Amino acid sequence: MDHARDLPAWAAIAVSVFLVIGSLLTLIGAVGFARLPTFYERIHAPTLGTSWGTGGIVMASMIFFTVLGTRPVVHEILVGIFVTVTTPVTLMLLARAALHRDRAEGNPQVPAEAPVEPPADEGQPAPGE
Repeated sequence: MDHARDLPAWAAIAVSVFLVIGSLLTLIGAVGFARLPTFYERIHAPTLGTSWGTGGIVMASMIFFTVLGTRPVVHEILVGIFVTVTTPVTLMLLARAALHRDRAEGNPQVPAEAPVEPPADEGQPAPGE
């Protein structure tokens, strides 16, 4: 990290602020994951923590390497986009799999599936019309 000495004070402060914010958000997500009692409650905290925490860390990295390289470094946005998109989708799929498993086992604490309404016929008016 010998190059960090060449970083101007304003950039060092901005990088530090984004790193601290990103790290704190990630820590909050990890603490929420550890402290919440059920699987379904635990899913929410890491999703927000990793998404927003990664955003802060990616922003700090972009500022750091843009200032040191004297050219815009924006390819790290891809990392942020991939984490922001894949983390919630993955955790949603895990939640749906757990919900399916709990319903199949007959867990009384899990709500039943919503009834499926048949589609309205084209010639018949829909209810309430």
